[in-house]
Amino acid sequence: MLKSLYSGVSGLQSHQVAMDVESNNIANVNTVGFKYSRANFSDLLAQTKSIATAPQGALGGKNPVQVGLGSTVSSMTRIFSQGSVQNSDKNTDVAIQGDGFFIISPDGGNTYKYTRAGDFKFDAGGNFVDNNGFIAQGWLRDTTTGKVDSTAPITNINIAPGLTTPAQATKEVVLKANLNSGPLVDSFSPAYKVASSIPTNPATNVNLSSKTDATDENDRTVASGDIGVMFGETGEALAMQNGQGVWASFRESTLDGGTVGAGNGVSMDITFTLDDGSPLNITATSPTTTPAQTSIQNAQTFATKINQQSAVTGVKATVNVDANNNASISLTNDNGNAAASHNINLTVNAGDTGSGLTTGSDKTAYRYQYDSAATGDTIAGEDKTFKTMADLRYALETEARNYNANNDGQFDNSISVEVDEQGKFLIQNPNAALATNDEYTVNLKITALTTDSGGAPIQENTRFTRGLEALNSVLPAGSTGKAYSQSFNAATHSSSIDIFDSLGSKHTLRMEFRKTALDVTTGSTWDMKVSVPSPATIDTIAPENEKLGSIRFNNDGSLATYNPPNVSFSANNGSAPDQQVNLSFGTANAFDGMTSFDAKSSTSGISQDGFTGGDLVGIRIDQSGTLVGSFSNGRSFGLAQIAMAKFTNNEGLSTEGGNVYVQTANSGDPIIGTAATSGRGFIQSSALEASNVDLSRALTQLIIIQRGYQANGKTITTSDQLLQTLIGLKQ
Repeated sequence: MLKSLYSGVSGLQSHQVAMDVESNNIANVNTVGFKYSRANFSDLLAQTKSIATAPQGALGGKNPVQVGLGSTVSSMTRIFSQGSVQNSDKNTDVAIQGDGFFIISPDGGNTYKYTRAGDFKFDAGGNFVDNNGFIAQGWLRDTTTGKVDSTAPITNINIAPGLTTPAQATKEVVLKANLNSGPLVDSFSPAYKVASSIPTNPATNVNLSSKTDATDENDRTVASGDIGVMFGETGEALAMQNGQGVWASFRESTLDGGTVGAGNGVSMDITFTLDDGSPLNITATSPTTTPAQTSIQNAQTFATKINQQSAVTGVKATVNVDANNNASISLTNDNGNAAASHNINLTVNAGDTGSGLTTGSDKTAYRYQYDSAATGDTIAGEDKTFKTMADLRYALETEARNYNANNDGQFDNSISVEVDEQGKFLIQNPNAALATNDEYTVNLKITALTTDSGGAPIQENTRFTRGLEALNSVLPAGSTGKAYSQSFNAATHSSSIDIFDSLGSKHTLRMEFRKTALDVTTGSTWDMKVSVPSPATIDTIAPENEKLGSIRFNNDGSLATYNPPNVSFSANNGSAPDQQVNLSFGTANAFDGMTSFDAKSSTSGISQDGFTGGDLVGIRIDQSGTLVGSFSNGRSFGLAQIAMAKFTNNEGLSTEGGNVYVQTANSGDPIIGTAATSGRGFIQSSALEASNVDLSRALTQLIIIQRGYQANGKTITTSDQLLQTLIGLKQ
């Protein structure tokens, strides 16, 4: 009978403990990071009345006869389920989504404690602490490398109040852009300005230099670029092929004949050699009927016959009459008919009995042909080749000056051919104080080139021809008139970015690209000019604030190579000189940087790693637990990173109050690392993890505990009544 009393008492005690546990859960329903517990009941040892027996013979086995002696609370289980994450307005609040604990220390890192409560703040000393004043542990930014090393030992997280960051000089500029390789571009600029400066000996007209180089407005010698890859005024590619070009002449071709014979039966038998080398024979005979033909009549007959073929030969005949009524024929070719031959190449045949014409030639028009291998050398009085704007400018000026008007060995060296700042050829005939009357009227004619010197056909490059035909004009000697071509442009693109010196001063670095060459096998080449505003310098050659280079692409548009790979920048303002700035344009044979496709030239990304000094103005925490500082200079970088610990057995941790756990023998050692790695949860900033206590479950559990407690009390009162009955038997 007493056993039932003892069982009831043990039940009361067990349910009292369960009541204590559940009351604690309810008490912490709003405790940040709290994990609720439950009491685990187990029965006590039972009194054995008889043991179990095995079956024997015809008798079956018997079960043991045991009477239980009550219950006890054998263990407590802490439930580490995820609590709900609630947003807050405090940027230093952090919540863990997943497994793991924040690491805190009350003694500067000598001992560690662990918590799920992430309501941290900065104290007056810049320590990152919880509500107990324990300092959160993690990793700090290395001032040398500028990075947070999460493989180093953890330490107190401390960010000094009033933190400032010194200026960092730019070490690298990264550019990702496309340079248009197509036949039509919308980003172009004029060819470089080319000066007129051929030194010649007036007595011999011998050129003292092979050609002039292109010079910009700073008189710095630069390459003027391959005309083959240039573009017209509308951005259409010239796409020059070897052999293409124009006819150009600065004056008419003329031949003067002698007196034309009078009488009947006088004949003209001449042959013109055309541009393609083929002959064109023209014959005529004066009438044999009376009256006899005069010299003038015969001359008019012959001139009419010649002029009937002008559309083919380009030659026009004019009859001249002297005071004695003797006539002669003058032949003129103004070289202005693109469909006809140029120059005059005349052969008088044996059948000619009185035209007065004599075999001869006057060559003033020459072929100017593109040659991608041309060296730029040219000779007056011959067909010429060119590759660059400088080559063509030099060739035109050489021929313009190759005329001795008075046959006295003096040449008109005042005629100038330039390329102006708009990329246009400019021709002037100013007669600038010549010592003798050697000037002449420039009658400039540019026409299409359709055959080479051997008569082989050449496909006309209409865009190039149209561009130069605008020069066609008459410029009298000593006039102020000017002849301009259309502009010749190069595909261009530019990008700029501000870089910083060691003092944090800002300077604009500009990168300009200009297409200069094309190889159908290997790809394209672009000139590159890197510049900074004066007085800063990046080169030792004047102008020192510019540095020239090039960038080349493969025929699939990928980057082949570029130069220079870096510049040595000196701001000349008291900052550290010779600051090395790497130019990162991508990987060779890859598409991760500069490319050259048939697409609009554009910059898709440009960055640099320098910055000026700044003060800390705010801190935010990202999902990896990194405390990112924002500074007044617009820069943001990690100042520290919160460490997290993971245990093999979270339930083995012991609580110390204040939302703090400590390691025990059964929890295992902490596995320390960063958030969101190796099974550790990620960190959510401006949020707190709420208690995982389910109030509805807890209140229901109270009812269950209450009923259990009442039932155990009932066993005691019932046992007491039985004892009262037993005592009453004696009475």
